[in-house]
Amino acid sequence: MPQSSVPRPPRLIACAQTASEDLMSRLLPPMQTVSTGLVVAVVGFFSSFPIVLQGLAGIGASADEAASGLMAAAVSMGITGVLLSLWYRAPISVAWSTPGAALLAVSATPAEGFSGAIGAFLCAGALTVLAGLWKPLARLAASIPTSLAQAMLAGVLLPLCITPFRAAAELPLQTLPVILTWFIAGRISRAFAVPAAVLAAMLMVILNAGGQSVIPDQILTKPVLTAPSFSLATAIGIGIPLFIVTMATQNIPGIAVLRSYGYTPPAGPLLSSAGGASLLFAPFGAPATCLAAITAAMCSNEDSHPDPTLRYWSAVMAGVFYCLFGVFAAAITGFAAHAHPLLMGTLTGIALIGVFANATFAALEVQAEREAAILTFAITASGVTVFGIGAAVWGLLAGSAAFWITRRTRPENIARR
Repeated sequence: MPQSSVPRPPRLIACAQTASEDLMSRLLPPMQTVSTGLVVAVVGFFSSFPIVLQGLAGIGASADEAASGLMAAAVSMGITGVLLSLWYRAPISVAWSTPGAALLAVSATPAEGFSGAIGAFLCAGALTVLAGLWKPLARLAASIPTSLAQAMLAGVLLPLCITPFRAAAELPLQTLPVILTWFIAGRISRAFAVPAAVLAAMLMVILNAGGQSVIPDQILTKPVLTAPSFSLATAIGIGIPLFIVTMATQNIPGIAVLRSYGYTPPAGPLLSSAGGASLLFAPFGAPATCLAAITAAMCSNEDSHPDPTLRYWSAVMAGVFYCLFGVFAAAITGFAAHAHPLLMGTLTGIALIGVFANATFAALEVQAEREAAILTFAITASGVTVFGIGAAVWGLLAGSAAFWITRRTRPENIARR
């Protein structure tokens, strides 16, 4: 009998099929992870791109520079997420620093203009790389009391979060439908509340165009390379606060979320990779690339894929979609240019309300630290600038001094001396 006609044992056939399926799962993403990645990218990009645009505009970026910055930020987090997830076989979701962009939105434009902001981005990126390579710096950043870091973030966010309600009084016909859409959609799905509000804002722009075309002049994004300028005031006023707020609210929580789902890639290389991506894309306008927390949870849970060893594909696919969105950043910014500034401010504010609520709760959670936290919050929210250094730095310094004095003067600490 010819060898080809000899029947194969069922166990051999089953083993061959299993090996083939395993090989395919390593080479091609399961469809469930493709859909999860798309949802993650939609939520991550469209829930916060207005904040990035506001932040870039706040530090002096032109329309072309803002489009380039949005593209660079999306491509940076996309490529970094893809490479890290494939290398460690873990769902390592990467994002732009939304709190960092909010910080930029309330910062004074550097004396050097946008080139000075690029220098601050490079400073923050270099500190992140150093934190990944040199553990004492990472420990120093992590040693900042959570209450003070969150109070600083809440103080940064407060002016942005009250904008929608000021806008509702000045521009009710455009902003109220957006606010109501956000609120109603949030009762159905919090993840899609802001994307739904973005759609409502787009409709408002079209309806209030007055017959003018709102089609963007440019669809594909052209990168704009900006030479950096460096100054001590900008490094202290923007670079260091950008590093601190990104570490405290994005990088450290992002690592914690991964570990909570059983994924333990080394923290140092993750931080250095995020910082390296920030350095690489900062000259094109990207503020800061960091580890994600919320979207990391979306990629890491059982809804991503039943098999934990395949969930990294969700982060990989999210990265691919981020890159695609970044390519069309010029169309997004071109369309946004037709929107009333108060309408864009409304989108930014409602996108940050949840972050503001969480930051305020974390800042005031520990009773013994509330006074220092409130001091940090109040000074940061005041927006005061002294010696060219912004309110966020002064708030953190004053709060840290109050925190230390309060601890040193507690009765139990005095009794030990």
